[in-house]
Amino acid sequence: MASQENLQGTIVAAHGRQYLVELTSKTADGRNEMLRCFPRGKKSDLACGDRVKVLRSGDAVGVIDSVETRDTLLYRSNEFKQKLIAANVTQIVIVVATEPSFSDELITRCIVAAECQDMKALIVLNKCDLTERIGHATNALAPYEKLGYTVLRLCAHNDAGALRPYLAGHTSVLVGQSGMGKSTLTNALIPGANAPTREISEALDSGKHTTTHATLYRLDANSALIDSPGLQEFGLRHLKPEAIEHAFPELRLLRGKCRFRNCRHDREPDCAIHAALKNGDIAQRRYAAFRSLCAEVG
Repeated sequence: MASQENLQGTIVAAHGRQYLVELTSKTADGRNEMLRCFPRGKKSDLACGDRVKVLRSGDAVGVIDSVETRDTLLYRSNEFKQKLIAANVTQIVIVVATEPSFSDELITRCIVAAECQDMKALIVLNKCDLTERIGHATNALAPYEKLGYTVLRLCAHNDAGALRPYLAGHTSVLVGQSGMGKSTLTNALIPGANAPTREISEALDSGKHTTTHATLYRLDANSALIDSPGLQEFGLRHLKPEAIEHAFPELRLLRGKCRFRNCRHDREPDCAIHAALKNGDIAQRRYAAFRSLCAEVG
């Protein structure tokens, strides 16, 4: 067994309590060495993208000794537990498609999570070769474009390269429901990734889960892409109402303009948000989503 050696690296795949760590040190042929690592103790709260220090404990095996301070941490939570998605991400790429149908609520929740972590949010509308379905999907995404979020239209099988300029200089994570084409995008952008894909189930109008764990792929020296498992829900129980309000750009502009400092934007008089809602400056469904999230977190 090799003597224990303190090394630095990044978690590029998480399989339960087993992690694949890409070391910063190079092998003889110039590649970054990979170690199969395990955390100390029984509890593990590590995520793909975490920068870690490891101790080599054998041939291509190590122990994670410590985790460096995270710049960002994307995770979801409900009243019972939290699920880590990715660490040190600078951009969330929300992948939706012309089919199967996508959840407006899930898009909103992903954007709120991004805003609360000061991450960029990009929406990708995939499967635009299905021209008869583009109109409905475009209309559904129009409110996000109006708010300034970029909606990129493409077909992963034909022109995934259109996404590449938006990934430059970022560590991006692909998020979205199953069947939207996240792994197809990954395979198109990264030859050799071999991310598993599967056809959607038309009967259920939903995708079948194929990606079971988050995996980080290097696009170049300054850019990386994390493919994550499909989501059906995105709990935000860890957020406070003030943070949720800040995560809605159209509401953020009105902060401090209500009569009462602690206005909940519900039935209080002289509420700036209600006035904007009445004037049509705020979309009704966005306000409803805001109120729903606030009620969820209490």
